[in-house]
Amino acid sequence: MIGEIRKKRLIEAMLEAGLDGLVLYGNAWQNDYLRYAADFGILEGEGLVVVTRDGNVTLYLDDELEGERAAVECPEVKTVVADDLIGTVSGVIARLGNSRIAAGPKRHLPYGLAALRGDLRFEDATALVDRLLMVKSADELNAVRSAARLADEGYAVFRNAAAVGKKDYELIAEIESFFRNEGVDDNFMIIGVGGPEVRGMAPPLGKILKPGDLVTSELTPCVNGYYVQICRTLVIGEPNEAQRKVFRIYNDALEAGLAVVKPGVTAADIARAENDIFRAHGLGEYVTSEYTRVRGHGLGLFPDTKPHILEDVNTVIEEGMSMIVHPNTYNPEIGYFVHGDSLIVRADGPEILTKTPRELFSVGARRAAA
Repeated sequence: MIGEIRKKRLIEAMLEAGLDGLVLYGNAWQNDYLRYAADFGILEGEGLVVVTRDGNVTLYLDDELEGERAAVECPEVKTVVADDLIGTVSGVIARLGNSRIAAGPKRHLPYGLAALRGDLRFEDATALVDRLLMVKSADELNAVRSAARLADEGYAVFRNAAAVGKKDYELIAEIESFFRNEGVDDNFMIIGVGGPEVRGMAPPLGKILKPGDLVTSELTPCVNGYYVQICRTLVIGEPNEAQRKVFRIYNDALEAGLAVVKPGVTAADIARAENDIFRAHGLGEYVTSEYTRVRGHGLGLFPDTKPHILEDVNTVIEEGMSMIVHPNTYNPEIGYFVHGDSLIVRADGPEILTKTPRELFSVGARRAAA
């Protein structure tokens, strides 16, 4: 099982770092650290998992129903439901005495636990677990490939469902139905509908698709805990010349970024290759933080994990990483535009996972069935 493989890698990393124990936090939004150790995805409340160097794993939850679910889904892990989650786990750390303990992720560690850091003398585990999350085992990468297949199939459903008169949430409902029927655990998805007035994507707002609209989306299905993302843009009706011209720029930027991907380069190198295409077309303003967030990011047990593809991020790219390269940003002529593919880093370059053609899709300006 993938969970056992992750646990083995985690224990090996702890031993190499000289750690006796590890405390990892998770909640319903970001549970990749906790899931890496306990193979449990939280739906409600918060959780902490304590791992010791001898391989014992104990999961502490603050929701009784979540505790019952954990007992069924990961019976090999001892589960404790605690009314006072922080107090209970702090007591466990204190009882470990002079052992070397690390906790993470630092940015999400509950205040009550972080405030006791000095008293409990635990270290920061963020970098140790981040590397395990970024550089995956062969079994993890196979799970990522399975998610990629469903990402492509999901986008085909999305494309076929788009029609004049359909509301954006109706379109998303069809994708969600497809994914759930295919056993997808979760799907992070945002959407944009319209023209130059659209400056980004968001959850569905009830916008009605009309001829000439750009429809942008990120689909991010999760299979066995692993996410893959695809970014594409379609037009309701025939694309106009401005839309075609802009697509060529974004496609060039995507291909420039992908061409750089290999072990030894940095996240900054990939971002710079994408952004240079925009700068060459006088669009450098639109690759800044005012208009866009990242030029890609890691994928795995979280839909938007490290490394973040930005020109100021010098994380070295390694074989076995999975990520998406996407030069998504606002364009002043036609509005927000997205275009991106997921990949696995190999010794000789990227293994492209998403197979949907790189084109500006046109769907007939047919009207949705009443």
